[in-house]
Amino acid sequence: MFKYTCLNPIARLGLDLMTDAFVETDKYEEANAVLVRSAKMHDMELGEELLAIARAGAGVNNIPVEECAKKGIVVFNTPGANANAVKELVIAGMLLASRDIIGGVNWVDTQEGNENVGAAAEKQKKQYAGEEIYGKKLGVIGLGAIGARVANAASGLGMKVLGYDPYISVDTAWNLSSTVEHIKDINEIFKNCDFITVHVPLTADTKNTIDDKAIELMKDGVVILNFSRDGLVNEDALLKGLENGKIKKYVTDFATPGVIGNEDTIVIPHLGASTKEAEDNCAVMAVNQLVNYIENGNIKNSVNFPNCDLGVCEVAGRVGIFHKNITNMIGQFTAILAEAGINIEKMTNQSKGDFAYTLIDTAATVTDDLKAKIAAVDGVIKVRVVK
Repeated sequence: MFKYTCLNPIARLGLDLMTDAFVETDKYEEANAVLVRSAKMHDMELGEELLAIARAGAGVNNIPVEECAKKGIVVFNTPGANANAVKELVIAGMLLASRDIIGGVNWVDTQEGNENVGAAAEKQKKQYAGEEIYGKKLGVIGLGAIGARVANAASGLGMKVLGYDPYISVDTAWNLSSTVEHIKDINEIFKNCDFITVHVPLTADTKNTIDDKAIELMKDGVVILNFSRDGLVNEDALLKGLENGKIKKYVTDFATPGVIGNEDTIVIPHLGASTKEAEDNCAVMAVNQLVNYIENGNIKNSVNFPNCDLGVCEVAGRVGIFHKNITNMIGQFTAILAEAGINIEKMTNQSKGDFAYTLIDTAATVTDDLKAKIAAVDGVIKVRVVK
């Protein structure tokens, strides 16, 4: 029996997919599996019994991913599960930035009790006039699950869309509207677009994607949207651009002290994935990945280990080995099994950066003695007998 715990509320639609092999516990320290959304885990101890962490969402900044890798703990996320919810909010953000809808609604709220509010509104509405997004140029930086949907939706609304992503996947490319122009130089986005939206993960390479130099290249009156991570936009450069009028509006899903209260910012309290549908989708994907790994040893959508899948084990044994991505590891594993007279039925090995994962189906169960011999190989992080 495996124990799982939820550090945040997880949609019931997902939890109901837990098989009879799992039981819920409220004690984190005894859990084999953890489901989490926004809870900060960096100061939490990674117990010896912990096998996997599933983030019901895309970002994993709240999880000590590298430390988990060093302990052979698989960290999953759910890319694309909340993509439609975020896409819709990005489109809403463009509309809010183009037309002073918020200002108009706030003004109407001040007219409570005014019997002539209809006539007053007719006189006042010119204060909140704006522009249409139809025909405007939108630059999408990052064409992953969310960025591609934003690009397609904007194109459908009559915008001219330029997309930049040097690592675009084949699947995304096939699903991208033919009207989206794929740009190879990010500076073309900065120079030509009326709206710019960023949809890349926050890494050392992507931090401050929009900085002083990028803003300097932009058209006067540009609108910048950030529904990915606040560190992608350099706040000092942003505030300078807002102050001198280079940037017309900044729309973000991340509240920081620097952007709150600025009349040219629209700050949303991290509502991108806050829809029932997105929470359900994330929970279902997270639970399915967690169950598949713990019951079968298969990995899909891990951020610290490679995808690796042998399906459901139909032979006597299966063993999963986490190890460093160095030479001659496979040879040593197979030699140990051969010496014990155990035949290998199927095997797969994949690597991701400094780490690798080997999954082996065997004609006999791997004993504790064999497990210890494999674990003793220099470079092995963890050995798990799945079956």
